[in-house]
Amino acid sequence: MSAPWMMVLASLLFATMGVCVKLASAHYATGEIVFYRGLTGVLLMWAFSGWQGGTLRTTLASMHFWRSLSGVTALCLWFYAIGNLPLATAMTLNYMSSVWMALFLVGGAIMLGSQRVDGRLIATILLGFAGVGLILRPTIEQDQLWHGLIGLLSGMISATAYLQVTALGRAGEPEYRIVFYFSCGGIAAGALTTLWTGISPHRTLEGPALLLAVGLLATVAQMLMTRAYGTGRTLVNASLQYLGIAFAFVYGVLLFDERITWMSLAGMVLIVAAGLGASLLRSRAAPADATQSTFEG
Repeated sequence: MSAPWMMVLASLLFATMGVCVKLASAHYATGEIVFYRGLTGVLLMWAFSGWQGGTLRTTLASMHFWRSLSGVTALCLWFYAIGNLPLATAMTLNYMSSVWMALFLVGGAIMLGSQRVDGRLIATILLGFAGVGLILRPTIEQDQLWHGLIGLLSGMISATAYLQVTALGRAGEPEYRIVFYFSCGGIAAGALTTLWTGISPHRTLEGPALLLAVGLLATVAQMLMTRAYGTGRTLVNASLQYLGIAFAFVYGVLLFDERITWMSLAGMVLIVAAGLGASLLRSRAAPADATQSTFEG
């Protein structure tokens, strides 16, 4: 399968995963969903590494720890936002990660004082936050500002996780090993949160089926997206990745009867434009970095 088609399929699977997370949120706490998503990922990556003849042993335990800490935190926040916001809104706020990465680059350049700050990068940041303002306005009117801020925070923390994935890739870690230890982090975080929230009973088969679907869809989509970024053209992949928002929009309207206002739609368009602009500028500045991006679902 070519890289563009892998990216399209990955975007569809991530949006479908979002549907399952939203449905599962009616039965389980966020931590439980993260736990089972991690458990499924661990089992799949263990089997995949054996099939590839690889090993899960690593000499970069500390790097995996910090990557898992940021990635799992972002995942928990994102799943919480999906359960409490319109699906397309939660997806879009998480996709702000590209804009946050641009902000980190600009902030680092200013602090070091060793690089000229690219005005175009600043423009994409301002454009992205203008989109956030438009998206959060309807959430304020619907008393969902807290959930919107959680979704925004998930995108910011995802950006730090992407940078850590890049560092692991440069250190020679294969994607299945990165996903494996990220999934281990999900198990640990999910288990800890259940000490506070308790364990929900499986009253019907629907609940376990949704949990299994979340894990399978997320892990397969994550591998597809990583492979697509590794073999395809960065800007094409970044553009097709935003199809996830369109798929989520369609799912939200058809399955959850969600009403998206013109203000939310305008915000989504601005964030997509800002994300694409930031991805283009970053790929021109450091093309090696972009090939290691891995979505946190």
